[in-house]
Amino acid sequence: MPKLTSKPTLADFQHYVAELEVERNFANQPVIEKCLLLGEEVGELFQAIRKAEGIAIDPNAKVGEIGDELSDIFIYLCSIANRYDIDLESAFLAKEEKNKQRTWQPANTKKTSPS
Repeated sequence: MPKLTSKPTLADFQHYVAELEVERNFANQPVIEKCLLLGEEVGELFQAIRKAEGIAIDPNAKVGEIGDELSDIFIYLCSIANRYDIDLESAFLAKEEKNKQRTWQPANTKKTSPS
């Protein structure tokens, strides 16, 4: 069983997921399958959030915990990144540099044309 350090880095998590996939016989799953599984987990997260927010859900549905669903999503993100040899920490930092150059406006702010 792979082990994580007490204060793992993002790279440690990616390595851990790679080892788990080998141990659990998931290492040969194609990327498309991982993407579909990720999509399912996102749906489960939404369902858990609906439950937490008091929005109606099927009373017979088995709804997970938000933290569990976020963890599942994180595992699939690491798995997909590993398949493309992407260092998520480096990718995140590079993307944030791009984002810093953008202008952000709240979604609920409506632009009005002059009368």
